Amino acid sequence: MMRLFTQLTRHFSLAPLARLVFGLALCGAASASSAAEVSVAVASNFTAPMQKIASSFQADTGHKALLAFGATGGFYAQIKNGAPFQILMAADKETPARLEKEGLGVAGARFTYATGKLALWSKQAGLVDDKGDVLRQGGFGKLAIANPKLAPYGAAAMQTLTKLGVLTQLRPKFVEGANISQTYQFVASENASLGFVALSQVYADGRLTEGSAWMVPASFHAPIQQDAVLLKTGKDNPAATALMAYLQGDKARAIIRAYGYAL
Repeated sequence: MMRLFTQLTRHFSLAPLARLVFGLALCGAASASSAAEVSVAVASNFTAPMQKIASSFQADTGHKALLAFGATGGFYAQIKNGAPFQILMAADKETPARLEKEGLGVAGARFTYATGKLALWSKQAGLVDDKGDVLRQGGFGKLAIANPKLAPYGAAAMQTLTKLGVLTQLRPKFVEGANISQTYQFVASENASLGFVALSQVYADGRLTEGSAWMVPASFHAPIQQDAVLLKTGKDNPAATALMAYLQGDKARAIIRAYGYAL
């Protein structure tokens, strides 16, 4: 690139200022040509922080992350059937480990990017108390919960209800979301009075965004350890390997913490 710059500036006899501008343009072109794209399957609970991380990642590296959000179980089935994702950011640790064992993930390229927190949330202020006693009282309409077979947050919600001893009595009130994003929408649209959601969906910059919530103690359910895995399809993609590293850096970790996740 420097040889080309020298040759062109000599040939066209550019003035000093013009040479500077021209050199910057060439550097920009070189940077753009080295940028790549990575296709990322992201657990829907991580939508808001990942959108911020992707924006910061592109600004810092020039690489672009193409994001798809959904249920971890659904992504597993898609990847098994040849979906062209290059990274999976799951809502559990089991699915990435299974993909690695089955030869679809790169061995040794799996790590925990966040530990999720479960919240019982209502858009209505004052409905949910800070101990979750509203569940025992039962004076509400529908209770939204993510599909526990596909969504780890749904499984954690079921474990919480079991621990509280209210699963059987509340089951008739269930409205089930295909993933945690749909579950959140049921509550946000008030089609459900309250629901179990990811804390990150209702919490930002150290505070609850609206309504009322109970932050479920971690001891009420199995840890929601969220792992990322580099898939074999992304092994030779510089944007994929760069994003896996970026997720473990200070900027990404600060964003993750801001949405209420533990690290």
